[in-house]
Amino acid sequence: MSSNLHNQAIQAEKPVSKPARLLSLDALRGFDMFWIMSGEGVIHALAKATGWPVFVWMSGQLHHTVWNGITFYDMIFPLFLFIAGVSMPYSLGNKAAKHGVAHPHLLPPNAKREIYISMIRRALILLFLGMVVNGLFKFNGYENTRFASVLGRIGLAWFFAGIIYINCGVRGQVLWFGILLLGYWAAMEWIPVPGYGAGVLTMNGSLESYIDRLLLPGRLHDKVHDPEGVLSTIPAIGTAMLGIFAGQFLKLDNARWPMWKKGVAIFMAGLILIAIGWLWNFSFPINKRLWSSSFVLFVGGWSCVFLSVFYLIIDVAGWRKWAFPFVLIGVNSIVIYLASEGMVDFQHTANYFFGGIISHLSQTWQPVWSAISVVFIQLTLLYILYRNKIFLKI
Repeated sequence: MSSNLHNQAIQAEKPVSKPARLLSLDALRGFDMFWIMSGEGVIHALAKATGWPVFVWMSGQLHHTVWNGITFYDMIFPLFLFIAGVSMPYSLGNKAAKHGVAHPHLLPPNAKREIYISMIRRALILLFLGMVVNGLFKFNGYENTRFASVLGRIGLAWFFAGIIYINCGVRGQVLWFGILLLGYWAAMEWIPVPGYGAGVLTMNGSLESYIDRLLLPGRLHDKVHDPEGVLSTIPAIGTAMLGIFAGQFLKLDNARWPMWKKGVAIFMAGLILIAIGWLWNFSFPINKRLWSSSFVLFVGGWSCVFLSVFYLIIDVAGWRKWAFPFVLIGVNSIVIYLASEGMVDFQHTANYFFGGIISHLSQTWQPVWSAISVVFIQLTLLYILYRNKIFLKI
């Protein structure tokens, strides 16, 4: 009996093994990417076929807001950037641990230099891929080439957020976060734009649009403004930093903070951020195209809510099987994004395999089944990549 007690005591002293990778993060990334790759098409088709209020409402949420305001679709891009921030304390934390330090800002200069080189490489690749998505290889003259992009913004915002994370402790990170959001707000409100004055938050008259017209080469997305422009990249760094804060908290190894409590805390923090962003909206409107500071807080709050729900269900409660399709997307998110943005004609492939069957179904429901067939083809491709352990890492 004493031997059994001794063995139990030894087992109790052993630290509980934690997964090397947050499955909930892969699933959330996949959930986020699902709507871009084909999920929106299914919902739009269902709304048209059924006319049911719930699908009509969801379909409306899967369109960008014209200017001020927000829809679910406006959250997809910043949620992806937030998730990239959450991953950073895990990836860079492992590199710090190899050098025997608790945080990357304690690394020796030579170790930091190696990280900087890999980060620069990643940012440059994302900038290049973003231009490819914009049609770089269909080159139609410098003046018709758009250099700003979604992937480019992710690369730049992630890079500068990483620089702050590597060189600052938590207090320094929080200070930089405040400087970025408040500084951007002050610039947008107080710096005058020729011909418009200060604080004119319109597509033509905003400081962000004016800076784009001055500094961005080639073609702007909206001629006078670019939603992935120069100045609005500054608050986007704050979006990535909110993810870094969440990642550091989830990675915290403290008996006072078991996994379930961390999940609940992130949920509550999300509600607080949503409230602050909503209140700030009255003086600095929530606006994705300007990536306003209120937008950063509001969407950052919802990102925390989504993260906490996925974390509590998948990593804490252990309910994982339902999320497998999202994991397939999440572990190869760059592949499916590039493919869905015109590099692969999934609709053509889906029609080849299922078009004949679908043509015999009710005409009202044919677009629904056609959209679902695209999802099936995409998931099949991702499953093949997953089974063969083929992952595109940048």
